Amino acid sequence: MSDGAIFAKKPELPLAQHKFAVLNGTPEQRQEAMLKLVEGIKVDKMAAFYSRLVAEGVLKEDKTLRAELETASATELTALDKKVEEAKEEHGDLEQNESCIHRAVFLAQIGEDDKAHEAYEEILQRPTTTLNQKLDIVFGKLRLGLFYYRPQLIQKEIDRAHELVNKGGDWDRRNRLKAIECIWRCSQRQFKEASDLFVECLSTYASPELMSLADFVCHGALACAVVMPRSEIKKKVIDAPEVVEVIGYIPNVSRLLRALYDCKYADYFGALSGVETDHLSVSRYLYAHRRFYTREMRIRGYAQLLESYLSLTIKSMADSFGVTQDFIDKELARFVAAGRLHCVIDKVGGIVETNRPDTKNAQYQHTIKQGDLLLNRIQKLSGVMSI
Repeated sequence: MSDGAIFAKKPELPLAQHKFAVLNGTPEQRQEAMLKLVEGIKVDKMAAFYSRLVAEGVLKEDKTLRAELETASATELTALDKKVEEAKEEHGDLEQNESCIHRAVFLAQIGEDDKAHEAYEEILQRPTTTLNQKLDIVFGKLRLGLFYYRPQLIQKEIDRAHELVNKGGDWDRRNRLKAIECIWRCSQRQFKEASDLFVECLSTYASPELMSLADFVCHGALACAVVMPRSEIKKKVIDAPEVVEVIGYIPNVSRLLRALYDCKYADYFGALSGVETDHLSVSRYLYAHRRFYTREMRIRGYAQLLESYLSLTIKSMADSFGVTQDFIDKELARFVAAGRLHCVIDKVGGIVETNRPDTKNAQYQHTIKQGDLLLNRIQKLSGVMSI
């Protein structure tokens, strides 16, 4: 279609983030987010979305503003309806589809999400809708799902987008899908899948409508930090040109990655605290996982330090992380009991002794187990074949 990029922009996802910051940010963040939220609503004539925010108690009602938004959105919707009728009378199927699509996009823009979904779906089912138009419509539905955060809808549309892309989607749409799925995987605590997608699409990232490159790098780098082997972090993340370009805008993420790689654990804990305050607590995709994330990163730091020693004192470990001995003692006891750290604490001697698992033996036992399963399946199959 002539203006496929419009799908990627409406509704504006930053507005959903501003709404989230109004509800969950610090006082300074809330004030800034409130101003940006109201300004965005005015620009996009979001009458329905404004009414929803007032009903939810996010914004105080301004009757004058509500009337202005309703008048502006109704006027433009009438004009779009007229264009749809003109296309039916004077143009072919392609132009008719485009005029209907623009109307659906406007419904999404002003906050009429249910009507927008219905309009998108009706166009999607038309036999005259082209493959690229279908993909753009699915991206539009995906955007609505992300804006209002509807997990089932998002997963459904991601699956549908994969089916369409495999039928002949171009490079741009494939890359946009990877970027969207990367952020979606982050929001679902699937950090391994998110990190793989991040590395794949980082060098060709061209989806500013999803989020800025700095925000994308922030989410992707945090996913990599919790799951990627230390030996790969520097090559694939820290030294990646796209990361270097924007890392200055996210200093705590930069400190976290550097400290993890350089084994500067006091800096690592300080950076982790900053990441929780500046990013995890205000990201609508990571907020629900902030405690899980900080816990996993603490475990990773402890495990990385313990790997270098057969034993070390609790005092030296506490000094390395810049915390008290009592804190380290409680943390280690908690994670050892949960089976997350392989060490033994000698409280009397004040020593932590590493107790590394026998990986070769574990691999051997796993192979034997899988071999037994395979033999059982072969016996069952041979019994069926002989019958």
